Amino acid sequence: MTDARFEDGDEAPLRLIAAEDADLPVISALLQDAVFPITEMRFDPKARRFALLLNRFRWEDRAAAEAAKRPYERVRSLLVIEDVLRVRSNGIDRADRDTVLSILTLDFAPGADGMGTLTLTLAGDGAIAIEVEAVNLRLDDVTRPYVAPSGKVPDHG
Repeated sequence: MTDARFEDGDEAPLRLIAAEDADLPVISALLQDAVFPITEMRFDPKARRFALLLNRFRWEDRAAAEAAKRPYERVRSLLVIEDVLRVRSNGIDRADRDTVLSILTLDFAPGADGMGTLTLTLAGDGAIAIEVEAVNLRLDDVTRPYVAPSGKVPDHG
C-alpha cells in the first residue's frame, strides 16, 4: 500500500506501534529531542486518547545522512496513546500558549492488572504522566522529512 502524501521513490513514512512495554525503547529513542508547542497536545477523555503532534529529529537517518554528507532531517509526527485513564503534567505552564517543549524520554511504570503510567520526561524538569489501562500507542510520520533548521544533531553535552 502506498501513502498519497509521498511520491514514488520517497522513503515510506515511519509507522510504529507499541502494544506492550517491551516495544517502548525504540519509540522512546526516536522521540528523544522531539519538540512541540504546548498547543499541539490533546487529551480526549471521552475517547480515552492522548495525541501529540511533534517535530522529531530523524535519528533513524542520522548515519545515512552523515555517510552521504547531506543535511540532517526532522519530520512532523503524530504520537497517539489509547486507553488513557488520566493525564497529569508537572513543571509545565499550560497557560503560556507560546511554550515549546522538548522530549527527553518515554518511560513506562507498570501498575496493577496491566495498568500503568507512561511518562514523557521533558527538558527543563517537566513531565507528562499518562495513566493507561494498557500500553497501546503509535508513532506515525505525517509529513515528508525536511532539513533540520539548525543543521546539527541535537546535543546533550
